[in-house]
Amino acid sequence: KAHWKLADGYMEVTPFKGPKSPRIQGIKTSKLFGDFQLHVEFNLPAAASVNSGIYLLRRYEVQIINSHGAKIGKSNCGELYKQKPPDRDMCKKPGQWQSYDIMLRSPRFEKGADGKSKKIENARITVIHNGVAIHNNVIMKGKTGVGFPESPEPGPIMLQDHGSAVQFRNIWIIPGPAAAAQDYKAK
Repeated sequence: KAHWKLADGYMEVTPFKGPKSPRIQGIKTSKLFGDFQLHVEFNLPAAASVNSGIYLLRRYEVQIINSHGAKIGKSNCGELYKQKPPDRDMCKKPGQWQSYDIMLRSPRFEKGADGKSKKIENARITVIHNGVAIHNNVIMKGKTGVGFPESPEPGPIMLQDHGSAVQFRNIWIIPGPAAAAQDYKAK
């Protein structure tokens, strides 16, 4: 059950305040997806340490962190968690609305002679942060962090509650073949 605040056209994470915080929680779609394009806008609080993310198929996390003005390395906004930092830091200062446009091509599986599914192609992700491509058709090596194991099954999209009062708005999803299967060309 989500305990998020709804106000003036956005929803805000109300950080978990129990005796023991679970490793990961948040809200997720009831619909399951394979390939898709996702648009989401988010606003970071002014706190020094902000940690949230978007879990794609509940397997791959695109980080939401306050990294405005930071050098590219570990823990940048837009990082594909523990797999690849963004090509550039496009994070705005806290208090400003930002956007992600994410295209995901889910991994491909086929059934072997033994009837078991075998991955034949990795997932691919393109992320556009505030209008600039920060990941272009990146091949994912596998799930990220505490994401669910890869499988041929579709999965939900989850907005992470990791203890920071991040705001989200204007979220839309277009299911179907994603543009991530092709290189993104800036215009």
